[in-house]
Amino acid sequence: MSYDLAVWEGERPADDAAAGLRFEELYAEYVESDGPGAPPTERIAAYVAALLKRWPDLDEDEDDTSPWSSSPLIGEASGPFLYFPMRWSMAVEAAVFAAETARSMGLTCYDPQSQCLIT
Repeated sequence: MSYDLAVWEGERPADDAAAGLRFEELYAEYVESDGPGAPPTERIAAYVAALLKRWPDLDEDEDDTSPWSSSPLIGEASGPFLYFPMRWSMAVEAAVFAAETARSMGLTCYDPQSQCLIT
């Protein structure tokens, strides 16, 4: 079982409802589309690099300390959107770090399970 987060570029939605709508649009465009994925934008690539600086990619994690459930993590990025799974056992710690890092980089972090923005 995994815990998923979404992070994206763009204007921060006004509230959870607006964030949910924006998440659905981005998910449909960048995850559900049948075409080839868009390369990640520079900001999303930098965000992923910041996450990987804290915890390694799953396939490079010799000590089993990484919270990521897929590898390579950058493979979950498409254009200005990143939708990524984490191990349930580390979800709280990783989500807090992911949200703080997103905020510091001017990105939006959204929890699709709770349908709310993470600030």
